[in-house]
Amino acid sequence: MDDAIDIPVSSISKLARWNVQCVGPWFIGHWEGQPVEKAEDICLQEDSDSEEELTTKFDKDDVQYLRGLDPKEWKDQDHYAVLGLSKMRHKATEEDIKKAYRMKVLRHHPDKRKALGEEIRPDDDYFTCITKAWEILGNPRSRRSFDSVDPEFDDGVPSNNENSKTNFFEIFAPVFELNARWSEKRPVPKLGDLNSSRDAVEEFYAFWYNFESWREYSYLDEEEKEKGQAKEERRWIEKQNKAARAKLKKEEMSRIRLLVDTAYALDPRIHKFKQDDKDRKLAAKQAKKDAARARIEEEERRAQAADEEARRIKAEQEAEEKAKQSALKAERDAQKKALKVLRTALRKLAKSKDYYAKDKEETVHHMASLEKICESFQAQELDNLISRLATEGRDAFVAAVNEVERRIEEERQALMDVSKRGSTSGPGRSKGGCAPWTPEELQLLIKAVNIFPAGTNQRWEVVANFINQHHSGGANARSAKEVLSKAKDLQSSDYTQNILKVTANKKAYNNFEKDKGNVDIGAAASERFDTPAEQQGVSMAPWTATEQQLLEQALKTYPSTTPERWEKIAECIPTRSKKDCMRRYKELVEMVKAKKAAQAAAATVGQKIK
Repeated sequence: MDDAIDIPVSSISKLARWNVQCVGPWFIGHWEGQPVEKAEDICLQEDSDSEEELTTKFDKDDVQYLRGLDPKEWKDQDHYAVLGLSKMRHKATEEDIKKAYRMKVLRHHPDKRKALGEEIRPDDDYFTCITKAWEILGNPRSRRSFDSVDPEFDDGVPSNNENSKTNFFEIFAPVFELNARWSEKRPVPKLGDLNSSRDAVEEFYAFWYNFESWREYSYLDEEEKEKGQAKEERRWIEKQNKAARAKLKKEEMSRIRLLVDTAYALDPRIHKFKQDDKDRKLAAKQAKKDAARARIEEEERRAQAADEEARRIKAEQEAEEKAKQSALKAERDAQKKALKVLRTALRKLAKSKDYYAKDKEETVHHMASLEKICESFQAQELDNLISRLATEGRDAFVAAVNEVERRIEEERQALMDVSKRGSTSGPGRSKGGCAPWTPEELQLLIKAVNIFPAGTNQRWEVVANFINQHHSGGANARSAKEVLSKAKDLQSSDYTQNILKVTANKKAYNNFEKDKGNVDIGAAASERFDTPAEQQGVSMAPWTATEQQLLEQALKTYPSTTPERWEKIAECIPTRSKKDCMRRYKELVEMVKAKKAAQAAAATVGQKIK
């Protein structure tokens, strides 16, 4: 000990800082084209942050945690926790990562630990994990790869339940904000609240339904491509890694889609918008229905107004027509009354002058002619005749008789012309090759037309059968076509009117004879009205409706078993004799039989045609 050399402290050289760093980071940086800051540059930087600020930003240094790390299992380690950045994680800036790494180097570098007298064991090389964490987090590309599989990130999706629906914004807003870190597009729209506008909500879901994520899974590659010895092996490794990344990427996008679908299904704003759309559609539909109903009601109102107007116009027209008809009726009544007065005056004047006759035979003739004059002359003609009778006397009456006879003869001649009209070259044939109609046939035609009125089934066949049955014309049977043509001709002529006039004259003469008390009508009848039936004491005057009703009632009152039946029936009808009633009864029976036979024949013809 005595030989020891005492070296003064002043002669010892000052301590020098040696920065030793492995070549790894520079090689990787050179390979990837990323600059790597030298360790001495990092460690020599002055720490401008206070101790309190560093304690707030970074984790408390946990030596026990660091010593428990295995460098060989660096891939399963939380590199943020290794550097003390558990609080900040992906939000840490590059400057924060540099400061954290510098602090770890100053405290846990092997040289520092040796300088502090700490024993360095071979199995206690946790500083390699710190270096590895810096290599990964200090490189933006490798850090992004690690952030994609951050073990602290929650990949969960809220459940579709009543709680999520009730607390929708409280549950889903943080989840969307957490997943917004993966978006390639910035800025990411917020979920908003219950008062967010429809455009904002639609924009939010449109963004997330078209979400583009930068998250990738290269950090989880089971093998590194560089480990392959041959080119084919490296290709195979790269192919396997790409397939695994694609699968994980697909699962990630399905998770995002599930998150968006669940939120869309539970979002109360979406339900409100859908209900608003539904209400708007219903309102539009209801408005359309209301408009259609209003249009229909308007059309109905217009139609009703038009109907009312039409009814009003019709009522006015009917009232006007009624007034016109009333006026015409009044005028006709006045004319009839005046005509009746003139006829009565003419009859009285003629009666007072003994009908301007020289003998009884001429008296009867003039009486019949007087009725013809009354029926044929108009009011003005009657007035003129009365005036002339006052001055001219018999000459004026005879002239009037001659005039009425002339008119009757003209009408008779016109009737004959009608019956012969359109005759063909064949002898005894009318138009269409038909035989001329005899007066008896014409009488039967008029009678049948009255018996079988319009509406009778196969009317003209029935009328033709009636005429053929009652007329002994032999082979000249009348067809329905002939009957119809002749009925039209008669309708356009004055034949029917002539018959009515003749009947009226006959009735007037009979009344006159009755007034005189002369019951022998047949002996005093003129040649114009004499018929075989009249000569037998049977009246040829047509039966009136009143007489017909009295006859029908008498037939019911006195059945066939009644003694002296026809005498009692005749007593019920003052204007008709016993023979008249019996003859009328036979006519009615024949008419009924003929009608039934004609209908039966028509039915048979119809069945044959069918």
